[in-house]
Amino acid sequence: MNIIGRILIIFGIVLILVGLILTVGIKIPYLGRLPGDIYIKKPGFTLYFPITTCILLSIILSLIFWLLGRK
Repeated sequence: MNIIGRILIIFGIVLILVGLILTVGIKIPYLGRLPGDIYIKKPGFTLYFPITTCILLSIILSLIFWLLGRK
């Protein structure tokens, strides 16, 4: 039961952080408009794929979880 409690606490913290990022993320300059993000706009069709932003956020989250996982 101890492990399930820890998993639920971590999951809750992650949800709170995601909510804060979604709330404040709009105000962060250049987030979602980094060089390497794919944006294609044609008549009747728009494709937006923020690949560079995804990679940057993945690296940051990996570092955070790595630091939290160290004993």
